[in-house]
Amino acid sequence: MERLIELREKARVFYSKYSLAIRAIAKFLMAFCTFLIINEYVGYFKALDHAYVALALALLCAVLPLSATLALGAVLTILHLYALSMQMAVIAVALFALIFLLYFRFSPKETYYVLLMLIAFVAHVPYAVPVAAGLLGGPASMAPILCGTVLYFFLNGLYSNAALFLDAADGDAVSPLNAVANQFLGNKEMYLLLFAFLLAVVLVYAFRRRPVDHAWSIAISIGILSEFAICLAGYFIMGISGKIPWLLFGTLVSAAIALVLEFLFFNLDYSRTERVQFEDDEYYYYVKAVPKISMSSGNKQVKKIAPRRGNKRPANRKPTNKKNPNEKNANQRNANPQNANQKNPSQRGASQQPGLHGQE
Repeated sequence: MERLIELREKARVFYSKYSLAIRAIAKFLMAFCTFLIINEYVGYFKALDHAYVALALALLCAVLPLSATLALGAVLTILHLYALSMQMAVIAVALFALIFLLYFRFSPKETYYVLLMLIAFVAHVPYAVPVAAGLLGGPASMAPILCGTVLYFFLNGLYSNAALFLDAADGDAVSPLNAVANQFLGNKEMYLLLFAFLLAVVLVYAFRRRPVDHAWSIAISIGILSEFAICLAGYFIMGISGKIPWLLFGTLVSAAIALVLEFLFFNLDYSRTERVQFEDDEYYYYVKAVPKISMSSGNKQVKKIAPRRGNKRPANRKPTNKKNPNEKNANQRNANPQNANQKNPSQRGASQQPGLHGQE
């Protein structure tokens, strides 16, 4: 565990140091995946249905805001549908207008949820994005979750019923408007997933804000279980048994992703919880303080100190700062004045018998 915490701290330091480059790479990857999905699902405009076109647009989006990625994706989709028919392009313009109005009204800074929902649906793990939105966002995150889900089912409906829309564009069957209306109104799976995802956002947000221990773990468990239970019951009722294995796979992967988010953003040490009570002139305050689990990544550096070659003393040279013995004795007498008044016994005897020197 300590090793993981140390790696997390190093990752935070690395991100703070290279945050601009990391964000640009993340925007490039999301944009590139989004454009590839659009080309795969509605690649009717053959001049734009190439990987290098998606790569060029993604490189441009790496230096632009995320809202530009969503706008370019809408333009790319409309151009593809224009190659199919004018009516389909008009329907796509109306749909994207509604999405942008809903998106800019509630959560204009959460474009990444729209793109992540589209990518997560293709990867069969769409259950992770609503849980992440509830953990890191709030109720306003339901708008991009809704937009991303509707956008995916619109593209998937065009891809799954390509022959129907081609006939509608040629005028051999129902009109494109009726085909799209039937695709949306008759798609019970879309409404089932919308209900499960929006409910998960609300439940996760409500429980992760509760003042209880392990609030994020409880919120993750409730969000994942609610999505799994609602989708499982709905698939059984609608008779869509072929998607239950993908449901189980997506639920397990989404739970793992949510636990990783908890470790990165909300890893607390509940064993050192402190409760503080204080007051002022108007209120009593009851505070519960839970410290974060952190560890400083100490980079130890060992320096070897060696003497300089220019300061080496020759071996045959005697030191010149040797003190005089008389100065040393004088310093000792000054340091101990009592010894200065005491004479040597030989000197004291000589002073008491002056005649002896005369007789000799």
